[in-house]
Amino acid sequence: MLNKGDKVSVLDEAINGVVLSTKNNEVTIETEDGFTMTFFVNELIKIHDSSNLMNSIKRIDISEVSKEKEEPKARSFVKERKDKREIPAPEFDLHIEKLVPNKRGMSNYDILTLQTETAKRHIEFAIRNRIPKIVFIHGVGEGILKAELDFLLGRYDGINFQDANYQKYGLGATEVYFVQNAK
Repeated sequence: MLNKGDKVSVLDEAINGVVLSTKNNEVTIETEDGFTMTFFVNELIKIHDSSNLMNSIKRIDISEVSKEKEEPKARSFVKERKDKREIPAPEFDLHIEKLVPNKRGMSNYDILTLQTETAKRHIEFAIRNRIPKIVFIHGVGEGILKAELDFLLGRYDGINFQDANYQKYGLGATEVYFVQNAK
């Protein structure tokens, strides 16, 4: 609810002012330029005065701030531990530039089909050869290839997948695990 004397701003325009009067759904304001204008209530938003902002902020101890600046903090990050015997997972880059020498003349549908067929071949190869884990590099982009890859992987039984290591790949890769039964 707006009252006389409230500072307001018009939502879809760069107009600020002070409420002069309210009548039903209409509010009359005086703009910062001295003009009198009438708007509907839903076109205005009340502005809170920020002049007493410093009074509301708690006092900051300057000695604590200077001490924080002087003492360098040790950087903490988690480094991925690698076992020397562990064989790295095969990586398959599904970017079209890596699959064909020239993509000229290919529609987006052709490109996506080639990428998903390539992924399907690699999945089936890994299943046949009992490879425990593979990584597909699909890039970030608009997420269409990732969505298509997720759909493809969801159709297989015994496959778990998740986003690959963020430190190594960012958001542009999916790690695929194959659940294998002992023969």
